[in-house]
Amino acid sequence: MESTADKATYTAPTQADVDEAIKKYGRDIYNDFDLDDPAFNEKHFEIIDDLVEKCPVAHSKVGAGYYIVAQNQLVKEVGQNWRTFSAAGGYMPNRPDGVPFLYPEESDPPLHTAWRQSLNPFMGPGTVNDYEDAIRADANALIDRFIDKRECEFISEFAAVLPGWAFFKNVLGVPVGDLDKLVDGVEQGTFSPDLAERAAKFGFVFQYLGDYLKKRSEEPSRGDMVDMIAAGVEYEDGTMSPWEDRVSVLVDMTFGGIATTTYVMASAINWLAENPNARQLLIDDPETYMPRAIEEFARVFAPVVALGRTCTKDVEIGGRMLSEGDFILMMYAGASRDPAVVEDPKKIDITRETVLHSAFGVGIHRCIGSNLARLELRATFEEWLKRVPEWRVVEEPVYMTGQLRSIRSLKLAW
Repeated sequence: MESTADKATYTAPTQADVDEAIKKYGRDIYNDFDLDDPAFNEKHFEIIDDLVEKCPVAHSKVGAGYYIVAQNQLVKEVGQNWRTFSAAGGYMPNRPDGVPFLYPEESDPPLHTAWRQSLNPFMGPGTVNDYEDAIRADANALIDRFIDKRECEFISEFAAVLPGWAFFKNVLGVPVGDLDKLVDGVEQGTFSPDLAERAAKFGFVFQYLGDYLKKRSEEPSRGDMVDMIAAGVEYEDGTMSPWEDRVSVLVDMTFGGIATTTYVMASAINWLAENPNARQLLIDDPETYMPRAIEEFARVFAPVVALGRTCTKDVEIGGRMLSEGDFILMMYAGASRDPAVVEDPKKIDITRETVLHSAFGVGIHRCIGSNLARLELRATFEEWLKRVPEWRVVEEPVYMTGQLRSIRSLKLAW
């Protein structure tokens, strides 16, 4: 048995806490949690805050079952100890049959190290900053399509398009006309309540990108990330990565590139509609407040709700014993709302000078695309505020929640 911290006694939620949860959410979220429960979508922040406050280690009885940690310290303990909490078993609890693993996200060193060392230069700030002019131009091209109508459906007309354009045009080189098909594959592969459909949609994305990678491998090199992935990396045993691993890496990068930034972007626009003072700060002094706002929006509107790891041995965490083979979710969205690390965490405050959050993950698997995400957000907010300084929300947003959180509809007018 291994302990990741000083031994502690697990403090279970009281019976009163359990009764209150059942009354509010229709289930015992501490002992019978479910990522796919509609209540977790509808009362998202309330449930997360209750988990952070009242339950160091929650449990789910869904499928084979899994555990959840939401407090910042415990999320870091899991995320930073890959030897005990392995990513090689995948990040999905109750993984549907037929869903391939995504490398390097669902791997440990040395495989993870080999790929990340090769991928990092293509997603570093120096490389990503070169995309700024193109991304700003695309943001304005999208705004041009609807600004004179004085209304838009922000998701389909902007927020679900710009991240894909940024990634497809600047990083992948995939035809932009195929974006809708891949976005659908990523979203349904993540959110569909039908597990067979999730596997089928994953399969489509793998097939499409596998075909694209094959095509690129037969063309003259462009010296970009896709060429690097197609060429493969050398593993610790001296062998070259097999073709299926290379396709997996391309799929993983694509999932990250088009599946997450939309939620932060749209949630911020939704919030700014009702907060004119914050809008004015960003208009008057973007140099000071825009970087702070981006980190605060990422903290509060964490698109990656929770990712999982598999225990490689019996281990104590949060005072609770887990067994070898148990699955545990790190609730990044909770770690960023923990009062132990963020003062008044339920408040959105774009003037915070220091914003601690886990929206991009922790440990060696920290999001490789964080530089690109920040650039997309900055370009969006700055260009939008120049063109549409005042707007209102005309219909309540529609959300979907599971391991990721997404806004499916946000209608605006000005």
